[in-house]
Amino acid sequence: MSRIVLGVSGGIAAYKACEVIRRLRDAGHDVTVVPTKNALEFVGAATFAALSGKPVAADVFTDVETIPHVRIGREADLVVVAPATADLLARQAAGRADDLLTNVLLTATCPVLVCPAMHTEMWRHPATAHNVETLRSRGVVVLDPAEGRLAGPDSGVGRLPEPEEIVDVALSLLDGPTAAVAARRDLVGLSVVVSAGGTHEAIDPVRFIGNASSGRMGVALARAAALRGARVTLVAANLSVPLPSSVTVRTVRSTADLAATMAAEGPSADIVVMAAAPADFTPVSPSGSKLKKSGGDGMVLDLAQTEDVLAALSENRQPGQTIVGFAAETVPEKALLVEAGRAKLARKGADLLVLNDVSGSKVFGLSDTTVMIVDAGGVLDEVTGTKSVAAHRILDAVVTHRATEKA
Repeated sequence: MSRIVLGVSGGIAAYKACEVIRRLRDAGHDVTVVPTKNALEFVGAATFAALSGKPVAADVFTDVETIPHVRIGREADLVVVAPATADLLARQAAGRADDLLTNVLLTATCPVLVCPAMHTEMWRHPATAHNVETLRSRGVVVLDPAEGRLAGPDSGVGRLPEPEEIVDVALSLLDGPTAAVAARRDLVGLSVVVSAGGTHEAIDPVRFIGNASSGRMGVALARAAALRGARVTLVAANLSVPLPSSVTVRTVRSTADLAATMAAEGPSADIVVMAAAPADFTPVSPSGSKLKKSGGDGMVLDLAQTEDVLAALSENRQPGQTIVGFAAETVPEKALLVEAGRAKLARKGADLLVLNDVSGSKVFGLSDTTVMIVDAGGVLDEVTGTKSVAAHRILDAVVTHRATEKA
C-alpha cells in the first residue's frame, strides 16, 4: 500500500477528483486529500473525507501540532494534483507556500503528477506554458489536458483527463524508474505513430470477424510517449478503453483501413509502433444487407488473407526510422517463444518485437501484462507489471536502440 496525496485546486473539474479517490483506494492505496480553499467551494470537505476515509484540511493551522505542512509531503510516496488550475501552476512554479497544498508540493521528495484543467485561452497563454516548462524542468510530470467540453458552452483543449487515465498514469509513477523517465522528456522533438486495438472484418452490416484486443497496450504506449514529450498519433481500431489525452487520433475499422492509415501516417514518424491486432483474414464478399437464417446447416465464408501491415511498414521504412512490432503467441515455453519471436522479427523486418504469451488463461484486455522485448540478438528486457509500466520499458528499449544506431 502506497501513501498518495491528492491535491485538488479550485476548478469545476474538482468533481472528477472524487472518482480519482475511489479508484486509488480500490487499488489498495492510502489517500490523503489536500484541497485548496477554493476547491472546497466545488466539493465539500465531508465528501472528500468520506471517500478517502481520512480527515481533510486545507490550511496549515489544522492539527498544527503534527506540522502538517511538512509532514504530509515528506511522508508521501506520490503526490497527484487533479485538477491543477492556472493559478495553482503559477504558485507551484514560483515556489509559493501560501496554503497547505503548496506547502506539500514544496516538501514532497516523491514523484509529483500535475493534471492541469482550465479554459483553452488560459492553457495556451505564454505564462502558463512557461510555468509548465518550469515544472517539467524540475522533474514534475505534467499530464497535458484533453480536448472536449469545458465549463459552460465552451469546448477546446483544457479539459481534465478522465479519472481512469489520471489513475493509470499516477500508479505507473509509483514505479521509480518509470517516474524518472516520464520526467526526463527524452522523446521531445520526435514524432510517434502507435496503432492500437483489434480490426473488424465485415461479414454483413452488423456482423464481423474480429479478435479480443482491447487496445489497452497501444493506448498506454501512446500516453507514455506523449508524457515523454513526443508528438503522438494514435491509430485506433475499435478500442474498448478511453482515448488518451494530448494525442492526435485516427479511427479505423478494418485491416485495410489500418493499412491505409498507417501507410499515410507512418512515413513522417520517427518511431512507428504496431501494437494493434489486425485480423489475418477477411471475407471476400461481405453482404450489403443483414444475412438471415435460412434454416440450413450454417454459413460458409470465403476468406482471403489481409495485408501484412507491419511488413509493409518495414519495407517502406524511412531513413532513421525505428519500427516496433507486437506478437501475441500461444507458446508457453520461454525458449520456444523467443525463437518464434526472433523468426517473426526477421520475417517482418522490424527493429524490435514485443512478445506476449496469451496461452492458457492469459487473455487480452487485462491491466497487467508480461512481455519480452527482443531484437535480432535476443531478449532485451522482460517486463511484468501494468501496461503503463510495460509501455515505458518498451520506449526505453526504443531510445536505447536509436542511440545505438546513431553511435
